[in-house]
Amino acid sequence: MKIYHGIEDFARLDCAVVTSGTFDGVHVGHQKILSRLRETATKSNGETVVITFWPHPRLVLHPEDTSLKLLNTFEEKAELLKAQGIDHLVRIPFTKEFSQLTSEEFITEIIVKTIGTKKLVIGHDHHFGKNREGSFEQLMLNGPKYGFEVEEIPRQDIDHVGVSSTKIRKALEEGDIDTATHFLGGYYGLTGRVVMGDKLGRLLGYPTANIEVDTAYKLIPADGIYAATVSHEHQRYDGMLYIGNRPTVNGLMRRIEVNLFDFQKDIYGEALTVHFHKLIRGDIRFNDLEELKQQLHLDKVAALNILR
Repeated sequence: MKIYHGIEDFARLDCAVVTSGTFDGVHVGHQKILSRLRETATKSNGETVVITFWPHPRLVLHPEDTSLKLLNTFEEKAELLKAQGIDHLVRIPFTKEFSQLTSEEFITEIIVKTIGTKKLVIGHDHHFGKNREGSFEQLMLNGPKYGFEVEEIPRQDIDHVGVSSTKIRKALEEGDIDTATHFLGGYYGLTGRVVMGDKLGRLLGYPTANIEVDTAYKLIPADGIYAATVSHEHQRYDGMLYIGNRPTVNGLMRRIEVNLFDFQKDIYGEALTVHFHKLIRGDIRFNDLEELKQQLHLDKVAALNILR
């Protein structure tokens, strides 16, 4: 998959089959659109193009609202789209200036002139352009004039799976990993860098890698202990992951720590990607470290049973 960090880098195609949107999560609803995109491109001997906007429009238009948490960074989204077999990913930097582009200008300047769209595939209730004025009906009117076809994925095709990025965010915030996994069509992941901790886990016999996620908008699931898998240098490891402020030792900061099973390497400063499989339990205050240690043994047994 080729990635373009701006429309000026894109070379117009002879037969572009296109969709556009934020695609946060690249969930099973999005995957229906992408599947249709690939199918259409194959039939017409064309190439698939996904146009996405980054940063997320709400982060630009409403910077005062810190409540929005995203399922993906741009890099994570790109990997998920690559896995869906997309040929071209066009990232349009979303700015307040770009938000003033009318729907007509979006169609003529980007969809037609820049991309060379022959067919546009969109989800139901898709809106675009200044104040989200553009619609499926407008695209249908403009399509013949500019030489492209438009197909809307029917509402029932998306609604029957009951999926939305909002529902996935809510599930993760409640620790409902099963629901999130079902809607995502895969395990929720986050990537961060391993930083120095206070080595409390090592003292307890369960050394952890402390993960620092450097994007404030990335959604971190509910506090607790999770069965997880961890990717490091193209290798996968089983483990159990903790999110919380460590109430047993009166911790003040929320931490993300993962205990990797059968793993001995020094990985400070390196990147890890964690995938959430299931919540084992919530965060609990224990009477002392010995009681915590005993519970960690039970947590590891539970995690191994889930993962194997």
